[in-house]
This record gives sequence, C-alpha cells and structure tokens, in this order.
Amino acid sequence: MLNELELTGRARTHVVQRDDLAAALQRDTLAAFLAMKRAAESEGFGIEIVSSFRDFAAQQAIWDRKYRGERPLYDAHGNVRKHATLTAAELIDAIVCWSAVPGGSRHHWGTEIDVIDRAAVPEGYRVRLLPEETRPGGIFHRLHQWLDGNMARFGFFRPYCTFRGGVLPEPWHLSYAPVSTGALRALTLEIFEEAVRASSILGRSIVLQRVGDLYERYVANVDAPEFPGRQSG
Repeated sequence: MLNELELTGRARTHVVQRDDLAAALQRDTLAAFLAMKRAAESEGFGIEIVSSFRDFAAQQAIWDRKYRGERPLYDAHGNVRKHATLTAAELIDAIVCWSAVPGGSRHHWGTEIDVIDRAAVPEGYRVRLLPEETRPGGIFHRLHQWLDGNMARFGFFRPYCTFRGGVLPEPWHLSYAPVSTGALRALTLEIFEEAVRASSILGRSIVLQRVGDLYERYVANVDAPEFPGRQSG
C-alpha cells in the first residue's frame, strides 16, 4: 500500500530508478514491464518508456509552464489553443484535459508508463503523443494493435481509453492494474486536497475552489481494467 506522500508524488520511496530505461517504476510494475518489453521485442517492436514516475515537483513544472503559456495547450483534436484568449478558469480546464493537477497524477504512483515503438520512429520525427499517432495510418498503430492483444497478460490496461468527461483519451498511457487499482482507492479527495493546499502551483486558489469537481472528473473518473487480477496497493 502506498502512503500519502507516495500517492501524491511527495516521496519516491516506492520506485526503483532504472537509468537504462530512463525511467523510475514501482518494483512490481518494473518486473511486468520488462516481461512485456521482451515479448514485444521478440515480435519486432522497440517498446520504450517516454514517461514514467513523476514526483510532485516535476508535475508542477509541467503544470506551471502550461499555466504561463510556456508549453502548448491542445484541444481534443491535437490543435493548439491560444493561451492569451483563455481566462484563468478556462486555462485550468485546458490543462487538465491532458495534464493532471500536481498531487492527482497517476504518474506519482510509479505504475504508469507512456510508451512508444522506438523501432517505428524515423530519423528526425518528433513524437507528439497524440491519438492520431496510434490510429490506422499512424506511426504507432501497429504497436497499439499488439498492445490490444497482449498487454492484459502482463497486467497493463489503458485508464484513459475512452472519453468519460474528464481526461481526453491517451492510448499510449498504460497502467499496471495490480498496484494502480489500490492506489486509486487510497488517493481520497482529502489527501488530494491537502497536497494541493500545501503547494505553490499556479492557479492554486481556483483549483481549491473546484477541488471536488476536479477530483471526480480527472482523478477518479477513469476506465477500469477489463480483466481479473490481484489488486493490491
């Protein structure tokens, strides 16, 4: 079971750093990913993690840069939104479609990975992590076809597979169900709110005014794994 600091990214005592993977993962998640990576490689895929564990500070850096307009904001179709035209409230709405409020990110748990097929990336191509890359004709479509048929046997599922009124679909985002299902239960609204309240994130006052709605729509509102399995935290 992850403790409150681990759940909200304010500790990293639950993750193992792997420099060869350029990633840090919870130990059971790491073992499952390595097994899945070997299986994918045997079929010609170069499955690679491009994002794994992020602590609170790293998530805040992403959040604050988007809030200041230093990183692009995208709509559901991958089009860039104009930062200057958005009110503070609209800005928060735009950010949370793709990036979690610090303290409420699943990446804090060490159970979440964003993956690509490195073997499919041509020289000079800039990976964008947008749904079009995973669809028919997209650069990573074949990898995602393989994941559709294989990831469950390693314990992984897509928590953002369908649009449920919160986070937009992120098919590249995989979660290790045996640990993440327990972590989601453990991350209560109270723990989330306390982490935000103790922080210095930009727009904090607005986030706190809407904390209940943000928690329900963007933290708790995810797809469940479609396979049975051990669910421990």
